[in-house]
Amino acid sequence: MTGPVWIPSQAAVDGSNVERYRRWLSVHEGPDLPDYAALHAWSVAEPARFWGSLWEYFDILATPYDEVLASAEMPGARWFTGSALNYVDQVFRHVREGTAVIDEPEPGGAGRRLSWSELRRQVAAVANTLRGLGVERGDRVVGYLPNIAEAVVAFLATASLGAIWSSCGQDYSAPAAVSRLGQLTPKVLITADGYRYNGKAQDRREAITLLRNEIPSLTATIMVSRLGLDLPGVTPWSVDGDHPLTVEPVPFDHPLWVLFSSGTTGKPKGIVHGHGGVVLEHVKQVSLHLDLRAEDTFLWYTSPSWMMWNFQVAGLLVGATIVCHDGNPGFPTPGALWDLAQRLEVTILGTSPAYLQASEKAGVHPSLPKLRTLGATGSVVPPTAYRWVATELGSEVALASTSGGTDVVTAFAGAVPTAPIWAGEISVPCLGVALEAWDAQGRSVVDEVGELVVTQPMPSMPLSFWDDPGGHRYHDAYFAHYPGVWRHGDWITITGRGTVAVHGRSDSTLNRNGVRMGSADIYAVVEKLPEIAESLVIGAEQPDGGYWMPLFVVPANGIELTDELVEKIKAAIRRDASPRHVPDDIIAVRGIPHTRTGKKLEVPVKRLLQGAEVADVVDPQSVDDASLLDVFADLSSRRSRRSP
Repeated sequence: MTGPVWIPSQAAVDGSNVERYRRWLSVHEGPDLPDYAALHAWSVAEPARFWGSLWEYFDILATPYDEVLASAEMPGARWFTGSALNYVDQVFRHVREGTAVIDEPEPGGAGRRLSWSELRRQVAAVANTLRGLGVERGDRVVGYLPNIAEAVVAFLATASLGAIWSSCGQDYSAPAAVSRLGQLTPKVLITADGYRYNGKAQDRREAITLLRNEIPSLTATIMVSRLGLDLPGVTPWSVDGDHPLTVEPVPFDHPLWVLFSSGTTGKPKGIVHGHGGVVLEHVKQVSLHLDLRAEDTFLWYTSPSWMMWNFQVAGLLVGATIVCHDGNPGFPTPGALWDLAQRLEVTILGTSPAYLQASEKAGVHPSLPKLRTLGATGSVVPPTAYRWVATELGSEVALASTSGGTDVVTAFAGAVPTAPIWAGEISVPCLGVALEAWDAQGRSVVDEVGELVVTQPMPSMPLSFWDDPGGHRYHDAYFAHYPGVWRHGDWITITGRGTVAVHGRSDSTLNRNGVRMGSADIYAVVEKLPEIAESLVIGAEQPDGGYWMPLFVVPANGIELTDELVEKIKAAIRRDASPRHVPDDIIAVRGIPHTRTGKKLEVPVKRLLQGAEVADVVDPQSVDDASLLDVFADLSSRRSRRSP
């Protein structure tokens, strides 16, 4: 398949949100913008006019601003100075008949639906409780919760007071949650007694007790009864009574939430985002790029630990129905998530590339007649997944791959319903994102691999890192390499047709004899082999000046890594990726370590293979299975003993 795997129909283009906006813009702003490419070029050439037009088009509920972009300096850009608003006002402008939140556990549990009026009532009740506990503007309220409706209610109640929200999913261990949430010296913890996963009840009371003991700033703990368990000393979750919802207007750059980095390279960084930047960026992204509408049902398989949870809640900003699901997407069958989406008549579904590959290998044949868009993020989507989706779900469903980050709580590149989709490529740079690929000399390149940079500010760039006086860590994270330009740390290619190919993290890029290749290009080849469940490739510079490039593979169930399979893997890489990047060794391991949000630990493993200690390269609490790290540390130790 050499052409696009998905082409929008003219009817779909004409009826899309982004086309409506483009037509409105031509009347109100006057630029001649005949297509998406022209619209994007204008959005980055005229950032103040673009973001100001979104403010007007979406009728953001706020007091008037003095200036759209008072300073374009990065870091430190100043947006919509003088304005006051609140995320919660933008949500509850949509109160109407119908469902706002669907709470759906694993099969066997009782699902719930909250109407818009009931969601508002519950938010008001919890806000009243928090106010009674002394929570004020600027205080921190933290959640240790599964992906349930109460997490949404708690976040909105917190934000309505002008307090600051942060959360971890209950799959995080208690020490991992403390290392994040404890930094914020929170006043109130909102949690749940546990959740169900893989058909089993997960009692989290012991973890909750540790959190309460290890975070001395807490003055109260509120606990949701998910499993019907008791814990002395906590306040039961209650949404009884009718209370007025009083929403506190705050400045555009007032903190809304703190999201945390994965913590794989040290203490997790608390990334602070503001009310205004999040509202404006998220209404743009969910409406114009995902084409989300009030009549849609929006499910993204995620956790409150991951920015995609925050992004799914943004469906409420445009009046859509969102789905909270805290189960295993592969339980009780490999196609459980597809079945759930079909039953709930989901129209916009989000998942991971790994789940798409697992579904293909398991022979799943999903049927989702209501589905319009399938989102995928968290890692690079291989070309085979695009073709599988096109085959299984048909020409009407677009596979919207995105690339962004917790850092900006949105996407740099993604899909748009007016542009075709090509296998292995992301359709477009997102509106308002001045995305470029730069070479080592800081020159913009096309059809060549380069560093992902953003040359103009975005409203959702972090206000700061938590506990970073003077902003030094924030500056060093993104702006030290190219002063005044955001360097994200990914290798990308921007093609001549304007699409974006992501090759992996630039600090883990394979560099064999000066020829660079992203790890994702290797995974795309290796992981489509039926004998391989997952893989990890590392390029490690050695003390003697050499370069060692091993490939670690997890064989599929019942498969052994024989000499014949090794040769098959090498031949596939040589044929379909690059003859210069055939690995030096192929080594079977029992598993690949990931962050809690599913990203492979390429850089920490690379450093382990270069002789670093586990404690110096990664916080084990941030890893899905920290015992897997010992495999690589032991291998490094054995290699060093063999060295002369």
